[in-house]
Amino acid sequence: MLTENCVTLQPYFIPIFMAEKILITGAGGFIGGYIVEESLRRGYDTYAGVRNTTSREYLTDTRITFINLDFAHPDKLQSQLLQYKKEMGGWDYIIHNLGVTKCKKSKDFYTINYEYTRNFANALVACGMTPKKFIYMSSLSVCGKGDEVNHTPIKLTDTPHPNTHYGKSKLKAEECLHSLPDFPYIILRPTGVYGPREKDYLIMMQSIKWGIDLRAGYSKQLITFIYIKDLIRGVFAAVEGTTVRKKYFLSEEQAYSSSGFGNYVARELGKKFVVPIILPMWLLWLITHTVEGINKLTGWTSAVNRDKYHIMSQRNWVCDTSSTREDLDFVPQYSLEQGVRETVAWYRDNKWL
Repeated sequence: MLTENCVTLQPYFIPIFMAEKILITGAGGFIGGYIVEESLRRGYDTYAGVRNTTSREYLTDTRITFINLDFAHPDKLQSQLLQYKKEMGGWDYIIHNLGVTKCKKSKDFYTINYEYTRNFANALVACGMTPKKFIYMSSLSVCGKGDEVNHTPIKLTDTPHPNTHYGKSKLKAEECLHSLPDFPYIILRPTGVYGPREKDYLIMMQSIKWGIDLRAGYSKQLITFIYIKDLIRGVFAAVEGTTVRKKYFLSEEQAYSSSGFGNYVARELGKKFVVPIILPMWLLWLITHTVEGINKLTGWTSAVNRDKYHIMSQRNWVCDTSSTREDLDFVPQYSLEQGVRETVAWYRDNKWL
């Protein structure tokens, strides 16, 4: 017989594993699409931040949850986040990959790369939705020119002095994140990222296919690269590692001359004769400024602009990746030769070359 002092035992439930939630902004871009694919492969509950006009050509997996956050309007952004907090509790990790590398107006770099990042981080804090980690995709361009005489690798401790609107806007976003007390950011600064589906290096490959290899300036130039598959491995090494509030370079440890990339591409394309055309810096300056002026008049957006001049004129893109190796246990697996081989094969298979 039960008495009034009896305790009713609740059923025992075995807890079910719940996948951690991850949000990738800028998911429709070249890098973003690969981050989404790797997130799904690793078993994360994956949210892709896109706009209504964003291409979803490479975002076809039915496990993806799409969201459209209004980074331009802080009040609306907070309302959206609070709704998501109510519905699903927020995200364990955020990879903020949203950004632009070329714009019609220079102020748009600061609006999208800096202000949107500031609005997002502030809204997360205000809504009590700060994730375990906020991975910010920055760029080696925030560092500006390094040692162009001895080509000493750029260090994380060097004072940044970016010389492009792109680099300056990324640096402002970095500084904003650093100013937020205890905000668990990790800043990643990749060098030149190439691979299947990328379109800027494709232009260089098409030129080489036509038998022309354009180069900038006569003085020695050392360039670094990172293949897209290695970059994605580096991103998730940051997500799944133990450090926060730190910066890391992501780059292949080998540096190459200005002819290195073109030589590998020519080999994969079977081009025995490619004419190297070296543009003197004064001519490159004239071309980029002229094209930018035409773009402003016509409303076009082109990769040929004054920012591109500064990028192509920089002679030293070598960076010290020792802390990336030590803290994140990350070392790129692809050499430029291997990465170019896979990339050219993909472009050919998909009729891009």
